Formats: sequence, structure tokens, C-alpha cells
Amino acid sequence: MDRPKVQEVRQSEDRFLASDVFETGGRVLPRANGTGTWVEPAREIPVYHSCDVLVVGGGPSGTAAAWAAAQAGADVVLMERYNHLGGLSTGGLVIWIDRMTDWTGRQVIQGFANDVLGRLPAAGLAGPPRADWGSRDPKKASYWGQRTAAFHGTVCWSPTLDPERLKLISQEMLLAAGVRLVFHSWAAVPMVADGKVEGVVFESKAGRQALRAKVVVDTTGDGDIFARAGAEFETDIEEGDVHHSANTGFMLGGVDMDRWLAFRANEPEQYAEFAKLGRERLGFFQPPYVSWRNDIALFLGPRQSGLSALDVDDQTELEIRSHRFMQTHCEFFLEHAPGFEQCYMLQSGSQLGVRHTRRLAGMGKILRSQWADGIALPDEVGVSPSVSLKYPVISVPYGALVPRKLDGLLAGGKHISCDANSHGFMREIPQCWLTGQAAGAAAALSVNAGVQPRALDVASLQAELRRQGVFLHDQPGEMSQTAQAASRQA
Repeated sequence: MDRPKVQEVRQSEDRFLASDVFETGGRVLPRANGTGTWVEPAREIPVYHSCDVLVVGGGPSGTAAAWAAAQAGADVVLMERYNHLGGLSTGGLVIWIDRMTDWTGRQVIQGFANDVLGRLPAAGLAGPPRADWGSRDPKKASYWGQRTAAFHGTVCWSPTLDPERLKLISQEMLLAAGVRLVFHSWAAVPMVADGKVEGVVFESKAGRQALRAKVVVDTTGDGDIFARAGAEFETDIEEGDVHHSANTGFMLGGVDMDRWLAFRANEPEQYAEFAKLGRERLGFFQPPYVSWRNDIALFLGPRQSGLSALDVDDQTELEIRSHRFMQTHCEFFLEHAPGFEQCYMLQSGSQLGVRHTRRLAGMGKILRSQWADGIALPDEVGVSPSVSLKYPVISVPYGALVPRKLDGLLAGGKHISCDANSHGFMREIPQCWLTGQAAGAAAALSVNAGVQPRALDVASLQAELRRQGVFLHDQPGEMSQTAQAASRQA
């Protein structure tokens, strides 16, 4: 039986994050009935291509990794199972790009993030002007808070964007950098010899082929390559946390979001009745988010827990339910929601919105216990905003990208080495850009130096990342501005 868990995530600060999360008991399809095994005959696999750096997965982290590796001088191949780049930020319709600024308004996630967003035309990007980043003016915070760009009363650089433009811009950036793109291909088996990954065996319409590489960057988001290669990983989660649910996003067209936002902000009693009616009629209710256009509404739920994105039956269940939610929400909003009188089903995500599966067990790790320190780690490769005003920025270590034992491989994206609490923000798109760029640059430098990634000189990596526009602290042990302010107040 389905058990709804209606959660107002950080309700007092971030009302737009309200989301129904539910666990499922019943299933649309029965479980598969397969038994026994089949022995695959041995055969020779033709080598499709050889390169310096192979990036597996063309989502936010993979796109950033391939671009960074090419910028550092490597011969790069990016393999992607879909027909586009951007992953959840495009095909998954997670077009709201989370915070890239700290609580003072300083942008700490830069590098690839600036390059790719800077190429979007004004018509393809919506968010607060730079002059307002860090503002705590109540009127500005209220306005941008309704538009997913203010948190805890602080305006942040957290834009929404056109996913089709991002697909094209990402593609053209990589082609211009000399990256070889391989679409419609699924990396199935890592090629491992003597504890070192040497490429992957992949499947496409051309059949089964091999792709050799000196360093492989796993940006699948689920650790598919490092897990199958034998690297250690973790799967623990915070039970009931919205960050560990899954769903397929969708968009409704023909709306007037300004009118909807005015209704939600100015008529709280009527909105409460509307949401109550939605749950009574639909079972599970999801309010819309803004998009880059006033006439398009974004829905990133209802979110489902208790299903694994590593199980094909569970994935199928998630997709079936999500597409049904799209129809029922469209019909309900069409009948009852101000601003939705002419709405229609515009688009559903081409890929599942997965928030958590595996996390690498790395040489280093981002830990909840480090949040309050605000200290630059010696092997820092990026800086992430924190989850609330009481914490400074978070220093991201290179060791979080490097497996404890496995050679020839680095990880970037939402499956890097971190604890369950830290995963809640390190899985976001800007953080995936950050860790992907670091992994790609490290892979290229390792090839150039003729060393395994674990033996790479971190100072050389930090120099390359700075050259690519990444924000890093000036020296190890440096206390962030936010931490200094908190220390003075204490």
C-alpha cells in the first residue's frame, strides 16, 4: 500500500521546496519471473577507439570533465547513452540550477559553470541580477524566493534555464575543444587488468565494442563503472530524506506563472485549501516551480522513495507512476489552479530523476563533521556553498574523487566520496560541474605526467583548475570569510 509522507522541506526558509514524498507498497507490474543462468560464449571484442581520457556519462559532471580534460591538453572521448549532453539538467528537466554563491553573495562555483552559463542567451536564462546576489532585503528575498533563487532570506545565484539551449551549447563547447562524442552507447563492462581500469566495453547499435583509455572518469552518477570494476562504495541514506527519492520531472505549457505565484503568496488560506484538495483528489500533490519562461511550469515530483534506481523493475515502476502523475496534475491544475486555465502537457523528462544510489569510498571524504570548520583542505579542488547560514563554505578534497585502491579511474558528480548528509548538496548540478571539472583536469594531468591519479601532484592540479577559472582558497588552512565572521560573532 502507498504511504504518503508529506514533507515541507526546510519549510520556514524555502517554501518552494514543499514536496510530497511517498513509499510504495503496491506495484503496477509483477516482478520478472527469470530463473537460472545463461553462459555467454567467449569472443573477441573489436576496439572501437583509443584515447587519453574516457569520460563515461555526459551529464553535468561528465560534460565538465570532458571539457576540462581537453582544456588541459588530453585526447578525450565522452560516451553518453542518450542523444544529448547535460543529463538531469537537460534530459531530466532539472532546469533549476542550485546555488553557486555563498551567503555573502560571492560566487564560489565558477570555472565551467561560468563558461557554459555565459554562453546562454538572455532568453534562455532567468535569475537575479548580479547586484542582488547576497541581498537580504526582505522584498528582494521574497520575490526571488518564489522563483527558486533565495534561501534563508538571502538572494543567491540560482538560475533556471532552457534545457534545449543547454544541450546545444554543451555539445558545441565540447566539439570546439576537440572532444570526440559517442552518443547512443552504453558502457557495460570496465576493462580491468592488475587493479587498473584500461577502458570499457560498450554496447550500441553496432554491437559490442571496446574503447581503450589511459584514464577513465566515471560520471555515470551511479558509480556504474567503479562499482563494476571492484572499487569500494557506500549506499547508506537518511531515511525519509527528500534527497534520496526519485521521479521523472515534467513541464506544463500555456500557464501564467506570475498569476500562480501571486495566488500562492497573497492568498495563503485559499492555497492551503487548494493543496488539500489536490491531495484528496490525486493522492500525492506537487506544486510547480518556475522555469526560464513565464508560460512554462516545472514539476519535480511527487517524489517516490522505497524504489531503487539500480533495479530495472523499480525504474520502470517509477517511470509509469511519474507519467501518470503528469496527466493527473495537468488535469487538476487545469480545473482548479489560477494561471493554469489553458495549461497542457508539454514535456516529460527523457531520463529518470535519480538522487542517490552509490557513493565512492575514496581516499578522502566530505563529512558532515567538517561543515562548521570552513577550512581549506590541502588537496582542495573546489568550494561548495553550504546548506544554511550557520555553516561556511565547504572545501572539496581531491581525495573524494579517487578510489581507495583502484587505479586508472576517477569519479566526478553525485557519486563522489561523501557521507549521506553531505550528499544532499554535493549531488546538485553546480557541485557536479565542480567535481566533474576537477576529475577531468586531474585525468588529463595524470596522463601528461605518466602517473596514476592517486600519485598526481595536487599543486599542479590546483594550478590548472585556477587557470580554468575555478575558485579555490589561496592557501591550505585558510578560513573562509563566512567562518571568520561566525568566529568573530562567537
